[in-house]
Amino acid sequence: MLTRKLLLFIAFLVFAKLANSQTATVTVAANGASYTINRNIYGHFAEHLGHCIYGGFYVGDSSKTIPNTDGVRNDIIDALKKLKVPNLRWPGGCFADTYHWKDGIGPKDKRPSMVNKWWGGVTEDNSFGTNEFLNMCTLLGASPYLSANIGSGTVQEMSDWVQYVNFDGKSPMSDLRKANGKEKPWKVNIWGIGNEAWGCGGNMRPEYYANEYRKYATFISDWENTGGLMRIASGASDADYAWTETLMKNIPLNMLGGVAMHHYSVIEWNKKGPSTNFDEQQYFTIMKQAWLMDELVTKHSAVMDKYDPEKKVALVVDEWGGWYDVEPGTNPGFLYQQNTMRDAMIAGITLNIFNNHADRVRMANLAQAINVLQAVILTDKEKMILTPTYHVMEMYNVHQDAKLLPLKVQSPDYVFGSDKLQAVSASASIDSTGKTHVSLVNIDSKNAQTITVTMDGGKYSSISGRILTSDKLQNYNSFEEPNKIKPAVFKGASLKSNVITVQLPAFSVVVLELK
Repeated sequence: MLTRKLLLFIAFLVFAKLANSQTATVTVAANGASYTINRNIYGHFAEHLGHCIYGGFYVGDSSKTIPNTDGVRNDIIDALKKLKVPNLRWPGGCFADTYHWKDGIGPKDKRPSMVNKWWGGVTEDNSFGTNEFLNMCTLLGASPYLSANIGSGTVQEMSDWVQYVNFDGKSPMSDLRKANGKEKPWKVNIWGIGNEAWGCGGNMRPEYYANEYRKYATFISDWENTGGLMRIASGASDADYAWTETLMKNIPLNMLGGVAMHHYSVIEWNKKGPSTNFDEQQYFTIMKQAWLMDELVTKHSAVMDKYDPEKKVALVVDEWGGWYDVEPGTNPGFLYQQNTMRDAMIAGITLNIFNNHADRVRMANLAQAINVLQAVILTDKEKMILTPTYHVMEMYNVHQDAKLLPLKVQSPDYVFGSDKLQAVSASASIDSTGKTHVSLVNIDSKNAQTITVTMDGGKYSSISGRILTSDKLQNYNSFEEPNKIKPAVFKGASLKSNVITVQLPAFSVVVLELK
């Protein structure tokens, strides 16, 4: 429960941020329900990177100070279940193409160690492997997304992995699984065939990778793919539309469940800027990169439409988020960064984009879940905090598996110097119980927005909402102040007939519910 003092502070904050207000309009086709917003758009990513796995999810089953289930933190499981995490990608990332899954099964004292060459050069003991990950996904209620090694692995290795986790009968790999304590298979159906094959996954040319994909996709299934595997091709970086075209042109559609694409909101790769003490120039640049996702998704989708007009193949944005310099004093290879209201803006914009492209984008994975890049959770020994990004994704989970309501936005610009960006972002859906949700984001660092939302064809009797905001863009939740930023009841929306008037403060995220 929010205290009276905190409620008064939030009310004051909202009023203060409404001092400079602009006007925007959003028109929602309230009876135009179309594509389902696939719940897998709200997926997450857990790579063996820094303290995402070890010291994040996994504290070891001998831990006496942190409550856990088979070594996995109970508080993290509870937090991610509240988030309704639909799928979790593992073990990478770049790590995937150096990972050999058989090293991570069986008695832990007999598992060989390995050096994580990509991320800090640390030695890992392989105590967290296939059984631990898949059992954790069961605890979470999340579908596992296994990213397989084709960079340094073999077709036989991947085929054996599929048999180990999926085959319900007698075979060499299912017998091995049973010997390791799991009688029934997990039935994993989401499989990534390599990662960033154009880079750390092998520096392959697209034509070569397309052939490799076809080979691996052949040997992990049968003629008809009766196991129903969703096979995902390693896709493009950012605007490499030629990569997507090469894959779509050279891989038969019946062998292709999804094509990946990666895009990070980053200022410059060699000068990423701080995660907290950023200036407005750096904020504006990151917002421009976040908005770029809409163009990238639109253009990659157009390429896919040429070869797949029925939209059978999903566009899978399985790495996205903000990327900054690491926190001072931390290992550069661990990619640990704080998470501010700027990250809430990235999350809000990006999820609205994915919702509005639900016809083609049917899966995505925020990078990453814990202690790495745009994490939803940060840990420090027994302590755990939820980030602004966590709160946005929790507010937005009402859109999961709901029907998209098409909309049009007319927005003022967020102006910085001679450059400008659309200030207001929105998406809307109607769920299976008939509730309608509208999510709104205002990225303008100074100006509030008075937004008229017309629910064309809709009839409603009540409206409620939640808001995420703060008094400074640079604010974040720390271990000293874990609840500095958290959702609050939103009182800035009024409903008259089918028209909503919203007073949306600067740099804020709101989700409205209509009944």
